[in-house]
Amino acid sequence: MESTVTTPNQPAESLKEQVRSAVIWRSGSQIVGQLVMWAATFLVIRILDPRDYGLFAMTGVIMVFLNMLNGYGLASGLIQQAEIGKREIRQLFGMLILLNFGLGLAQFLLAPLAAAYYRQDVVAHLLRVQALLYLTTPFIALPYALLSRSMDFRLQARVNIIASIASAATALGGALAGWGVWTLVFAPIVLFTVRAVGMTIAAKSLVWPSFDFRGAGGLARYGGIMAASQLFWFAQSQADVFIAGRHFTPHMLGIYTTSLFLTQIFVSKFVPPLNEVAFSAYARIQHDGAAVANAFARSVRIIMVAALPFYFGLAATSEPLVLTVLGDKWAEAIPVVHLLALAMPFMTLQVLLSPACDALGKPGIGVRNGAVGAVLLSIAFMIGVRWGAAGLAWAWIAAYPLYLAISMWRTLPVIGTSVSALAEAVAPALFAAVGMALVVRLVDAALPPMAPLPRLAILVVTGAIVYGGWLMLFARGVVRELIAIVRKQPLAEPSA
Repeated sequence: MESTVTTPNQPAESLKEQVRSAVIWRSGSQIVGQLVMWAATFLVIRILDPRDYGLFAMTGVIMVFLNMLNGYGLASGLIQQAEIGKREIRQLFGMLILLNFGLGLAQFLLAPLAAAYYRQDVVAHLLRVQALLYLTTPFIALPYALLSRSMDFRLQARVNIIASIASAATALGGALAGWGVWTLVFAPIVLFTVRAVGMTIAAKSLVWPSFDFRGAGGLARYGGIMAASQLFWFAQSQADVFIAGRHFTPHMLGIYTTSLFLTQIFVSKFVPPLNEVAFSAYARIQHDGAAVANAFARSVRIIMVAALPFYFGLAATSEPLVLTVLGDKWAEAIPVVHLLALAMPFMTLQVLLSPACDALGKPGIGVRNGAVGAVLLSIAFMIGVRWGAAGLAWAWIAAYPLYLAISMWRTLPVIGTSVSALAEAVAPALFAAVGMALVVRLVDAALPPMAPLPRLAILVVTGAIVYGGWLMLFARGVVRELIAIVRKQPLAEPSA
């Protein structure tokens, strides 16, 4: 009889300890890995030209579109199932191989069309080389699913750190060697290749794939719904680059996309690993509605405590930060960074909604929310592009609050919470971050003329003191909760 892999029912305290450990390993490794990547990335940005980043962004539209179909939704389906066997694992591996080899071929064939749309011949050459990335995906997605089912993020953490170091070394070496835009192509190839080898070894997931998909309909349906959700996510996350790529020069597109990269560091680099842990945790407690609601409120509170000072601080210090981190040739990004930072809190809350619904077996809600976002943001970008990069930033500010409001109206009842509960979770960090930003702006106005680096250092220290002091005076419960998580102490249940 074929053996199965089950998800045991564990006591609440045991699950809490697993979640704590998973958050520390997953987010901790993300921090370490990203520190390595950022150190290299910002050095590379200072070496390369905005035009290189604009050309790379043009290839990113195609890459992101095809990557929606790469089978990670199938992997999520494997995580969500209560019980799986070796046959399901082999079937998933077979699906992943077929999908990704097909996607690589599709990208190779679509490359000339993309180059014609953007009027940049080099885009075709870049896309053909980037097609190699799909060959690594099956060897990342399968072990990711198996390790996430057991909430073993320790091994994933080690692999991610090693892969980040290898990719960072490639990026920095390529930039110094004069590779130009090709630096941005080869660094991800190294990252994915090292991660594929490391993850396969860590999970011991090298099995013989099965291409007999009988009985895998449930997994395929779940993966299909997740892929549909990702389709709408693509429409809203890449519509600006797709539209701007036709209207902007590569230089100006590079200014906009690098500004977006800087302001989305938190939501794109820190939140996804936390969402992976949250998805696994929600799936384990999906039959306890109150526990899911409490876990969601707590995750929102903790994440926004870190997110809001980052965004408001970025908006308040955009000029010295851009000049210090990116260099004088990126000065055009200053007003764009300032505006985009104000839109990112709404995006962060938005991306926290889907994992809870997906884990509760309601991925269709994320699909409908994504459809709304795709329409709203695309319309806003088509209007805003007339005013350049700043116009696109204003489009984010105008459209995202409305998108979030519609999504919350549809999603919060399923999770079992309310707008008032969510507002209560966010309020301490929001008031502290707004107060911090106002003080930082006042201090900045009072400073004498000085170089960007010391000016930035003074403002960052000021902001940290004001934000931390505000939380200690007016939100000590939140501070105690953060300390309890770090020290692995029992967490007090939130008051009603």
